[in-house]
Amino acid sequence: MDISITLIIIVATAGVSLAAFRDPQLLQRLILWPPAISRGGQYWRLLTYGLVHANGAHLLFNMVTLYFFGRAIEPLITLYTGDAGYVLFYAGGLLVSILPSYLANRNNPAYRSLGASGAVSAVLFAFILLQPWAILYVFFIPAPAIVFAVAYVAYSVWAERRARDNVNHNAHLWGAAYGVVFMLVMEPRVLRVFWRQLMHPPFTG
Repeated sequence: MDISITLIIIVATAGVSLAAFRDPQLLQRLILWPPAISRGGQYWRLLTYGLVHANGAHLLFNMVTLYFFGRAIEPLITLYTGDAGYVLFYAGGLLVSILPSYLANRNNPAYRSLGASGAVSAVLFAFILLQPWAILYVFFIPAPAIVFAVAYVAYSVWAERRARDNVNHNAHLWGAAYGVVFMLVMEPRVLRVFWRQLMHPPFTG
């Protein structure tokens, strides 16, 4: 039986996160801490921060989202790029989504960031580009994917400007943008398919 790469990523992330819940030293070795990168050359943190999470709810939300939408886009990406291409797509989501935050805080010893949300946003928005009118359930409330995308981006911009929580909304935005750009570079015709679907909602008959 073939095991999807998405499932392998989920199992690996969950395993490392659960281990880090019990081992604070492991968490500190993997978390994104800018001075360790800019001064200590620990560049692996630009990826390993996505293997650890703040708590069980944070981990569960990211992995459930990755499971549903990763399985949907993995076959298309692997068709064009192979299995390695899908792994690189996900890793690229981690890297691209965190780079702006890292650069802005590279000399800030108080800054920490963790979680796979940026890469998961890339996966989610890649799916939305393919199926803009798919119904997503947001806190059990159904909403068209494209409506959710607009609301998600608007909220993330607003929340990032307020900066009143510990969520890296900027990483969510960069991850979402990366997911869209990756799909368009991989297959430019996706834009035409997206536009055609957007102009013909299924509920208009």
